[in-house]
Amino acid sequence: MTILSTLITSIIEGITEFLPISSTFHLLMTQRLLGIAETEFVKLFSVFIQAGAILAVVLLYAKDLWHDKWLVIKASVAFAPTALVGLLLYDVIKNVFFESQAGIIYVFILVGLLFILLEKFLSKQKDPLNKVIADIGYRDALIIGGAQALAVVPGVSRAGAVIVAMILLRYRRPDAARFSFILSIPTIFAASALDLFEMRAVAFASFSNVGLLLLGFLGAFISALFIVKWFISYLQGHSLEIFGWYRIGIGLILLFLLGK
Repeated sequence: MTILSTLITSIIEGITEFLPISSTFHLLMTQRLLGIAETEFVKLFSVFIQAGAILAVVLLYAKDLWHDKWLVIKASVAFAPTALVGLLLYDVIKNVFFESQAGIIYVFILVGLLFILLEKFLSKQKDPLNKVIADIGYRDALIIGGAQALAVVPGVSRAGAVIVAMILLRYRRPDAARFSFILSIPTIFAASALDLFEMRAVAFASFSNVGLLLLGFLGAFISALFIVKWFISYLQGHSLEIFGWYRIGIGLILLFLLGK
């Protein structure tokens, strides 16, 4: 990887990790469009830069987590279904789900269509979205965690699955996004830790490329710091519909370019 491709990839990771547009999808497509070979180091790099994105959330929500232990418990309960699915399907996720490029794009488009249909449905409803994070109980936490577990399929989006589930449970969009950020801390930390353990030999052998890893970490951290703040503000007065159209548009362009 070059310095330029490192910066591009890490910034895209930081931007897409917390938006409902699937960071996994964007990283895979970016690497292919930039002609980055899927080497063991590139796999390590993709995992390592997630830590930069997560650090941004930790810094932004450290005070909330420190003072609200119940929030930590809620996130832990919601994390449980994802952890179970991740452990049981780890080999399938890595060796099957990531193999079909066209399949990932179709999933990306279908989730975008789901966003649009959801918002059209909500626009006809009289009952407002009025629940907040403080209303999350054990039942809702498990439902939210179960929805997040669907994001093991590339193209779904962890943040998107959580936000949609919470909207269906009548939570306000900004609160749904905020909880998706908080839930990302144990989720991505655990997934990255497991991946890094599996790639420990590659990690020790990549000492000569530590500069690229640190640059990627920093790029993801800074871009995530800005996007998390922006997304909460955006959802104060907007829906997910624009992200649905974005998914459909980008997906169709990629299918055309790939001749699928």
